[in-house]
Amino acid sequence: MKIKKKKDIFFETLENMADTVVQAADYFSQHVSNLQDVTLFANEMKKYESQCDDYVHTIITELNKTFITPIERDDIMELTTTLDDVLDGIEATASRFYMYNLVDPDEYIVQFAEILRQSAYEIQKAIHLLSQKKLLAIREYTIRLNDLENQGDEVLRNCIKNLFATVSDPIELIKRKEIYERLETTTDDCEHVANVLESIIMRNS
Repeated sequence: MKIKKKKDIFFETLENMADTVVQAADYFSQHVSNLQDVTLFANEMKKYESQCDDYVHTIITELNKTFITPIERDDIMELTTTLDDVLDGIEATASRFYMYNLVDPDEYIVQFAEILRQSAYEIQKAIHLLSQKKLLAIREYTIRLNDLENQGDEVLRNCIKNLFATVSDPIELIKRKEIYERLETTTDDCEHVANVLESIIMRNS
């Protein structure tokens, strides 16, 4: 009987984090275009963020007691931090919908949500390849993440231009602008994951 090799705790936890990012981005994208209960929306996103925090804690605990790690300790910690930043960004945006009682997200927010959803899937594929030590194959996904971040920049330019052209209420303008910028920053966080993966590829291949 062939015994299945136990997966490394660091790779397993990073995979779990990436899977949670996908679940959160999927939920955000599916619900943001038709927000019926903004309190439920924010609470559900908080659950994903808390789950990701638990994985961060697991990795820090394991790093403190493990002598030999599958890749550099600093790389594991940086990858953990950047993955957590992505989920923090999505959750922070959802919490703004709740705080500002924003129940009518516009087309730009929906576009950002789709970019983040696609980015989450690229991250997930890349992290699972990292676990399999298929480093060079990861590059396809880091390139895609860079492209998606560029799309986020373009959406931000368009929505800010439209915002100042069409919204005269200063309070509404401030609320929308903060949410747009927070979403664009989260696409930057996705690109940061790609940059960390690129540095891991260079050092280990």
